[in-house]
Amino acid sequence: MFALRVDQEIELQLFQPHHAAELYWLIDTNRLYLREWLPWVDNMTSPADYQSIIPMWLKQFADNNGFNAGIRYKGHLAGTISLHQIDWRNSQSSIGYYLALHAQGKGIMTRSVQAVLNHAFHDLNLNRVEIRCGAGNKKSRAIPERLGFMQEGWIRDGENLYGAFHDLVVYGMLSREWANRAVK
Repeated sequence: MFALRVDQEIELQLFQPHHAAELYWLIDTNRLYLREWLPWVDNMTSPADYQSIIPMWLKQFADNNGFNAGIRYKGHLAGTISLHQIDWRNSQSSIGYYLALHAQGKGIMTRSVQAVLNHAFHDLNLNRVEIRCGAGNKKSRAIPERLGFMQEGWIRDGENLYGAFHDLVVYGMLSREWANRAVK
């Protein structure tokens, strides 16, 4: 099982079927906040929804094609982070993440993204990692900006959120830039 110790407070842990209820609880208790930025939240209506998705995530990891992991802060599930499907031909992937409201403002996501970037660049030898954020999602955008990502583009009406389109901002980090970075 994939588990990545970020520091003394944070561990990234691959989801297993027995995590379905806990993951659903995280979504359900943060539903109103998360649906502002994530288009799939309303599709998750019970732990059973995760019972069918988690095996697909495990296969993705087994196929060396990315992962979906829980962010455990002091042992409790606080959010998720994903290294999306890897484009091996072009040596690139993207990262997605969300964090429960009660866990924000503690540096949890910044440290988690740093750990995934280290894994992507050092263990998987990827050349490029992208993060896309809702243009109005200041908290989400602060993560790649803090970590020194380059803002590479703006996708107008890039995502449909419950009947309303919103813009996406694209950030990119190259392996050589990560090796030479200075965290802000």
